[in-house]
Amino acid sequence: MRLILRILKLTVILFVGISLFMVILYRFVNPPVTWLMITRGFERKSDGKDWKIDKKWINFDDIADPMKRAAVAAEDATFLENHGFDFKAIEKAIDNNNKKNSHKLVGGSTITQQTAKNVFLWPGRSYIRKGFEAWFTLLINIFWSKQRVLEVYLNEIEMGDGIYGVEAASQAYFHISAANLNKSQAALIAACWPNPIKWTPDNPDNHIMHKKYLIIKNMRRMGPLDF
Repeated sequence: MRLILRILKLTVILFVGISLFMVILYRFVNPPVTWLMITRGFERKSDGKDWKIDKKWINFDDIADPMKRAAVAAEDATFLENHGFDFKAIEKAIDNNNKKNSHKLVGGSTITQQTAKNVFLWPGRSYIRKGFEAWFTLLINIFWSKQRVLEVYLNEIEMGDGIYGVEAASQAYFHISAANLNKSQAALIAACWPNPIKWTPDNPDNHIMHKKYLIIKNMRRMGPLDF
């Protein structure tokens, strides 16, 4: 029993130390690759496709303001005010998902939570992963600025089959840099995020066009982002 407790204690200490180191490191160093990118790469290979990770980093100041506003309007309206978690959104999502006639799971994750998941964790859904997500969200909220969170989020998010980040997406779908995105293009990119494999900005259906309209409407309500 003592040996087991020692091993457990050492495991916890190592995990806390490594996770702290990685979060602080990525405050200054751009994450080179994520578990999702690697997983998707192997999925492509198993489907007989070439390995593909199309990812081009763009600094926060170079990203067009409409893209930053569209991300907040689409994913996390309280981003600048919350401390990594939006408990009202989480409660609303739980209530919706518990309804018997609800056929679609609704998420309540903030941009900070999604960044924690995208950068530090593996794809999938489980209570264990949610626990790790909460831990990394807490660390990110302590050690990163809101500007850094949004910068990493916009550079790591999945945007299509083998496409990651708004710079690669902007070039792939609109043949321009993310620095030059207008309000309509930015909202269209953000509208596809829930399922970027199914939906892409270059072939939007009525559902995506309606989401784009709602995002632009929310952008007007938000006012300027004050970092």
